[in-house]
Amino acid sequence: MPALVLLGAQWGDEGKGKATDLLGGSVDYVVRYQGGNNAGHTVVVGDQKYALHLLPSGILTPECTPVIGNGVVVDPSVLFSELNGLNERGVDTSKLLISGNAHIITPYNVTVDKVTERFLGKRKIGTTGRGIGPTYADKINRVGIRVQDLYDESILTQKVEAALDGKNQLLTKVFNRRAIEAAQVVEELLTYADRLKPYVADTVLVLNKALDDDKVVLFEGGQGTLLDIDHGTYPFVTSSNPTAGGACTGSGVGPTKISRVIGILKAYTTRVGAGPFPTELFDDDGDALRRIGHERGVTTGRDRRCGWFDAVIARYATRVNGLTDFFLTKLDVLTGWEEIPVCVAYEIDGKRVEELPYSQTDFHHAKPIYETLPGWSEDITKAKTFADLPKNAQAYVKALEEMSGAPISAIGVGPGRTETIEINSFI
Repeated sequence: MPALVLLGAQWGDEGKGKATDLLGGSVDYVVRYQGGNNAGHTVVVGDQKYALHLLPSGILTPECTPVIGNGVVVDPSVLFSELNGLNERGVDTSKLLISGNAHIITPYNVTVDKVTERFLGKRKIGTTGRGIGPTYADKINRVGIRVQDLYDESILTQKVEAALDGKNQLLTKVFNRRAIEAAQVVEELLTYADRLKPYVADTVLVLNKALDDDKVVLFEGGQGTLLDIDHGTYPFVTSSNPTAGGACTGSGVGPTKISRVIGILKAYTTRVGAGPFPTELFDDDGDALRRIGHERGVTTGRDRRCGWFDAVIARYATRVNGLTDFFLTKLDVLTGWEEIPVCVAYEIDGKRVEELPYSQTDFHHAKPIYETLPGWSEDITKAKTFADLPKNAQAYVKALEEMSGAPISAIGVGPGRTETIEINSFI
């Protein structure tokens, strides 16, 4: 019963899509367990590039069953747009399964998200404005709309009316917006019911039976560890749990069934949106990382903030996720630097700190302490084994492995599907 969790070990955008897709040929099920269409994966297959937002990356592998778990929030219009785009390119999407317990992003969730963020002004969180946070808030407040509600018009109407009772007060009296008509929302949601129905399943039962039958199930997190609602750089976080524990609650598979937890690390660090970022660069090096690494958000379209590798957050990710392995991506982007700084600790109030501070205030004031490693100039995109890498690139990988606290079992040396060095098999 091999169940693997694959997640981001930084602030997201580490290359999880490529890692998931590489494993797809050996995996029977790929499961998204949290987040929504605020996450984005770019997967390169041959000369084709696919930008996925809501769908699991395994949808590009014909032998694999892609699953949207109960912990995901689903915008049906985005889902169908993404499915249509893949179908037009010849991708078979018929095997997709969606949990009936997954929550629906309604039009009013999107409206509340956008007006709230604008209202915050300089204090804004940097959300994608896609209704993710308000949908999770509705879930916790027990006024959320689930996929299964689309098949009982009476229940759906009651739930939409209950949710709008408070939201319309907020929209009209605080934000000076028009009230939203419940009947219009219900009518729109019902238009999705028939097309969704073939995909809807009891995914908890499906996945547990698959594991009992010795199928390989891969759980794919969106965003990254430092964006986790509980363990990230709060409040500049997402509204769900991308960390390994979220795989269990977001899928209905118990923790004793998880055999490996794989963290995806970039060879440097990026983040999108507001919040602290100790190694962020505002100079030519930062611009070069952004340009060479094509650092633009798949979902947001925003330029990513770029900085040097941060071993402190890597160690933190190892600890809170119980990581068994790392997949190091984008090593090729660092080709050409004579020296490469790596953050090994922080200076906070004149003291050296080697672990992530639990205090938000301390983390905001953390200054990186760097060690400098020698760089390399050789092209590494054709490397097939670790020994094919230049000696300095090998030393860089080994240093990151030692600092991060878990073995690096695979290395991305280029954007293509085959441009990966596998050191230890994940399965």
